[in-house]
Amino acid sequence: MESTFRTPDTSTVVVGVDGSDTARTAAMWAAGEAVRRDRPLHIVYGSDTDGRALYLSAETIERVRANGRQLLDDTAKAVTDEYPGLRVSTEFSRADAAGSLHRAGALHGTVVVGNRGLGGFNSLMLGSVGLDVAAAATTPVIVVRGVDGAEATGTVLAAVRDEHDLLVARYAAREAELHKAALRLLHVWNVLQSVGEVVSMLDGVNEIAGWHEEALRAVTDAVRDEFPDLELRADAEKSVSVAGILVEASRHADLLVMGGRRVPGALGFARNLGRATHSMLHHAHCPVLLIPRTGSDFGGRS
Repeated sequence: MESTFRTPDTSTVVVGVDGSDTARTAAMWAAGEAVRRDRPLHIVYGSDTDGRALYLSAETIERVRANGRQLLDDTAKAVTDEYPGLRVSTEFSRADAAGSLHRAGALHGTVVVGNRGLGGFNSLMLGSVGLDVAAAATTPVIVVRGVDGAEATGTVLAAVRDEHDLLVARYAAREAELHKAALRLLHVWNVLQSVGEVVSMLDGVNEIAGWHEEALRAVTDAVRDEFPDLELRADAEKSVSVAGILVEASRHADLLVMGGRRVPGALGFARNLGRATHSMLHHAHCPVLLIPRTGSDFGGRS
């Protein structure tokens, strides 16, 4: 079956809004991303009125609907004032926010969310759904962080674990092209995880480091072959904290691209993104773009 996984330059940008300042920031950032991609922007408001219909009066539901539609209109006006040529569409959904964004992402492409929302039961708005959206997404998800007052660094950062992250690296390369930026591939391995393998061999750490460097080299060579004009840098580091290294590296990037790995839990994969991914969604200093593991290869540059 042909893959439906879209590359950045073929993916409509979907953004969720809820009336919070962070959602508005995410919407403006998403609009800029849509302009870079020369793609439309689709703005979604998930009201969850269907899920709460038994507990709310008809007047309250109507008020939520009116406020949601007004928010969509106001957001659309704000982004078109800033980006006059941008194609914008809006969607009022009666479903919950995460479900609405998952469905919109499946239809359109990349989903953008703020790193936190209004929260609270009574708001009936988007709330802080970034983790919910990221945990179950089958399309790329961008959690917008660290953009207020930030100056562009001219670098897209990609976290590369092994050869299975070639898709992540290639997606990041396309983003770097669109951002007119350099690409840095960063491979970090946890030295503590190798203690059992090293045992007492003094040269064991160097041998294991060689394996990690080779995995990074294979990905780097493939990306360099496919994107020969892209400024590319690759680094391999060892640490006791993979997340710590990535957080620090994100200070010097405009976008961090990483695989949205899901670690099996008692109830399956929901909300279980893995320690490093979870940490980046909370502590990164730049927007974080997660590529789902469920996506199949999106093909070459053609």
